[in-house]
Amino acid sequence: MTEAPFSTTDSKPRDRLGRPLDDLRISVIDRCNFRCSFCMPASHVYHFLPKAEILSFEEITRLARAFTRLGVRKIRLTGGEPLLRVQIEKLVAMLASIEEITDLALTTNGLLLADRAADLRAAGLDRLTVSVPSLDPQTFAEISGLGHRVEDVLRGIDAAERAGFSPLKINVVVIKGTNDGEVATIARYFKERGHVVRFIEYMDVGTLNHWEPESVVSSREILERIGREMPIEPAGRARASDVADRFRYLDDGVELGTIASVTEPFCGDCARGRITAE
Repeated sequence: MTEAPFSTTDSKPRDRLGRPLDDLRISVIDRCNFRCSFCMPASHVYHFLPKAEILSFEEITRLARAFTRLGVRKIRLTGGEPLLRVQIEKLVAMLASIEEITDLALTTNGLLLADRAADLRAAGLDRLTVSVPSLDPQTFAEISGLGHRVEDVLRGIDAAERAGFSPLKINVVVIKGTNDGEVATIARYFKERGHVVRFIEYMDVGTLNHWEPESVVSSREILERIGREMPIEPAGRARASDVADRFRYLDDGVELGTIASVTEPFCGDCARGRITAE
């Protein structure tokens, strides 16, 4: 007889390591309109799912309701690039109608955000995270893999601000020799706008991105570079299962964070589930 994956010795189901299931990540599509060097590099040939195999909005909503009975209260929509999913606002509205869900978020590369931010907000989306690996036009075009313009992503961020998404979270994967020289510049740019930057250590994604340990800039070094120009202090993790170490600037209290996925792995405290696009 196999061991059950969850125990119910308290009010919340827990896995074999005693961890609750609080958050759910839902990939709504496997396609992306970027070919970022750290994620889906253009050098690789991708075979995407046929449309018929991707979960429908109704299937996703049914799964979300089931997961709320296991304790899930936070849902994040991801991809690929979730804004490539036609009528994603409809799914947002369906999920927002689930009473148990208290936090509904979406992560995007921001390229299509300028035309979608207001509709996403109106549909009931609570929070947005935008990936911005560089503010330098040339570096951004190189990292994105398809020559995209950072100006278009920044327009999307402006639209999100107008729609009422504030503060935004900004994800920055830091790669040595590529964009690490911009760490303080990016931190200052979004600090002045009151947004929360998360600097992420460059990590392996299954051998596709040609990852090497020498390309990692540690969270400690990132914080030292920022702190030399803008003093910061620890803010503590809101929950043990959070992936980001939180800090705040001493002068204005704006938050920033680091995700030390390589130098300080945190998987043992994970409280997340993930549903793939199929």
